[in-house]
Amino acid sequence: MAVDGEVVRDSGEADEPGWEVDPDDEWGVAVITTVGRQLKLRREAVEMRVCDFARAVGYGEDLVYKVEAGRRIPRREYLERADEVLGAGGLLAAAWEDVKRVRYPRRVRELAKLEAQAVEIGVYESISINGLLQTPEHARALFEAWQPAYSEEDLERVLAARMARQSVFDRSPAPALSFVLEEAALRRRVGSTMVCRRQLERLLEVGRLRNVALQVMPTSSGAHPGLRDHLNWCGEGVDSRWQACCGDG
Repeated sequence: MAVDGEVVRDSGEADEPGWEVDPDDEWGVAVITTVGRQLKLRREAVEMRVCDFARAVGYGEDLVYKVEAGRRIPRREYLERADEVLGAGGLLAAAWEDVKRVRYPRRVRELAKLEAQAVEIGVYESISINGLLQTPEHARALFEAWQPAYSEEDLERVLAARMARQSVFDRSPAPALSFVLEEAALRRRVGSTMVCRRQLERLLEVGRLRNVALQVMPTSSGAHPGLRDHLNWCGEGVDSRWQACCGDG
């Protein structure tokens, strides 16, 4: 079945949301434009019309035009099918390694790059559970509560980016990770009862890792230096704290 020119698949394989190119992301635009141009050149080299190519890869013509024009980020499945149909010998499919990074907002990619290189990461959170520790359900509930509200496509995009950053736990050698969370962040109800329970279970799982130190600052501890971030959030330094919250909180 086709909707707006794009094929919708019945088994949960509908084209994923959040795959539009961010026009302000110069590197991302360059990557998708280059990949789109290569797809078009290879299609034309075998003298295949757009309608025939679209039918062969299982997507609508409108999507093919958008991808080739660099206005749409192709899925991995799209590149693999195009590689097979056009006989590219794996070159088009290999482009996924760059394409997959473009899905995520630029500032999140930059943060993830730093986290991937770090040998030690220390985090203090006074407002919410840090993004590296969040379950998908907890993160979604937070994003859904933000104002101005995310569109559904943007929500899926930032959620995928946040979860991708958690690959830092799979690194070898593993970095030393130290988290200090305010007690209030743990007590705040985010999502349903099951979402809250799963989030606490996730904290227990991470806290057992040998390279992770997870501590809780009791509310009864009184004033301490870590509250400086909270003061910045309430007054001076709001912009910088908001940007940090978008990436981590």
